[in-house]
Amino acid sequence: MRLLTLCLLFLAAACGQGGAQDKKGGPPPAVPVSAIEVAPEAVPVSFEAVGRTEGSRDVQVRARVAGIIEQQLYSEGDAVKAGAPLFRIERAPFEIELAQARAALAQETARRELAEQETARLKGLADRRAISQKEADQAASSARQTAAAVQMAQARLRQAELNLSYTTVNAPIGGITGRALQSVGTLVQPSNDSALLTTITRGDPIWVRFSLSEAEYSRLRNADAKTIEVGIELADGKAYPSKGKLNFAGSTVDGATGTVQMRAELPNPGQRLLPGQYVRVKVLAGTQQAIVVPQTAVLQNDSGRFVWVAGGDGKAVPRTIRAGQWVGENWVVLDGLKAGETVIVDNLARLRPGTPVQVKKAG
Repeated sequence: MRLLTLCLLFLAAACGQGGAQDKKGGPPPAVPVSAIEVAPEAVPVSFEAVGRTEGSRDVQVRARVAGIIEQQLYSEGDAVKAGAPLFRIERAPFEIELAQARAALAQETARRELAEQETARLKGLADRRAISQKEADQAASSARQTAAAVQMAQARLRQAELNLSYTTVNAPIGGITGRALQSVGTLVQPSNDSALLTTITRGDPIWVRFSLSEAEYSRLRNADAKTIEVGIELADGKAYPSKGKLNFAGSTVDGATGTVQMRAELPNPGQRLLPGQYVRVKVLAGTQQAIVVPQTAVLQNDSGRFVWVAGGDGKAVPRTIRAGQWVGENWVVLDGLKAGETVIVDNLARLRPGTPVQVKKAG
């Protein structure tokens, strides 16, 4: 009787374990997911970088003659046109120098006229052999010397006029003036640091300097130069309304950073952009055919970025990808996906390799 009871208990336990195994070993329920079927589409080729603005021209205004600054003729920070007067240096010493140069020229001119008359007179006498040929030659030489002296006096007069004109310091270009570096009453010398009076920066157009990686620069070189546009984003996150063009690309790669120096030129009416600002630069170089997936579908592990793909057997498969730039809310996939494959875009936390999935087309 006891043996029969033990057998029955053993059979009951075995049946219970078998039932549990059957229940535990059944296929897990499929995970409901949304997915998209990927296909190549036209996406912009773009690169982003941090840049800094600078004036398209930045000129130092210097004194070219020595003297006391008598007047400052502009307001610091004002926009000026090319040729506008900025400073005036004392004129009196240079007016005196000019008067002396004019007098010297008149004196040398008179000497030349006398020498020419003497040469003509002696030439006639020499022709009649009334005087020796040597005297005639000396007279002709004296006339040539006086002519050279006149040319020297004319050059000194021109130099004196030029020095006088330098007493008014004019703007060499149009632009925004800087602060005055020398005050009225200061003695300036063109041979030392006091010669620097102020600076002028041309801000329209304005330049933006930035760098691209070697790989980005290589892709940019393959693009049609006519299609390349440069846009910038200001510190407040707003896009600058005008687009620009590249006007410089470095010829070497910086060995320390692996980047290439670039520069763009943008219109800047109203001086909305000031030199020295940091901006976000976006270079647009046409379009390319590429597969894109939502950013939320891209995950990352120790092997890099990957997405979940719904296989033909209805199971989730991880697929390693090489991602490019962002395009809006999507991510460009450079390698790892083919047209027609189904990429899962939600419920990703529940997926494991081989997990059955119930695919629903993403809205």
